[in-house]
Amino acid sequence: MRNTLITIITFGFLLLSGCQSSGTVKPDSSAAITPAAEAAKPALSEEARQALAKAEADVKEAKTQKALWTTAEDALKKAQEAAAKGDSAATLKLSKTASEQARLGLMQKSYPLTK
Repeated sequence: MRNTLITIITFGFLLLSGCQSSGTVKPDSSAAITPAAEAAKPALSEEARQALAKAEADVKEAKTQKALWTTAEDALKKAQEAAAKGDSAATLKLSKTASEQARLGLMQKSYPLTK
């Protein structure tokens, strides 16, 4: 019985040691972007770029005033992801949402406190 237990424990350690990485790093295929792939990426419209910049500024202002709603922050993150993909329509829509939510958060600070 004791030998069986020792064998099982030893086998477990051998199995776990086989799961360790060998220390070699595999190249990340997504990191190697060719110039042709970069050129094929759809460009973001000027209106979407401006809306994203405004949303980033609005969210930053709301954050410094400690009035940032999490919905504004989430919308900004999604807008930035859409911009990275080159999706102008989604970037524009999400940027406007982020700006609006940040503005509402700032407006909420002027409301009277309740008891």
